[in-house]
Amino acid sequence: MKTKPMLLAAMLTGTALLPACVVAPSERPAEPPPRVEVVPPAPSPGYQWVKGHYSWEGDHWGWIPGHWAE
Repeated sequence: MKTKPMLLAAMLTGTALLPACVVAPSERPAEPPPRVEVVPPAPSPGYQWVKGHYSWEGDHWGWIPGHWAE
């Protein structure tokens, strides 16, 4: 009949230790090398080309393509 008290004690101990469990976030992988972009002609004079780049999107690197800006 010692099984029930031992089981209860094990459950209480496990429950008491549960809040101490912490899931550490994994480190981000290195940023991939930049992509080669073919720069299209400017839409009109006075525009500057902004190169594409990677942006961290929660769990992966997402590519933001280059664009023309005034």
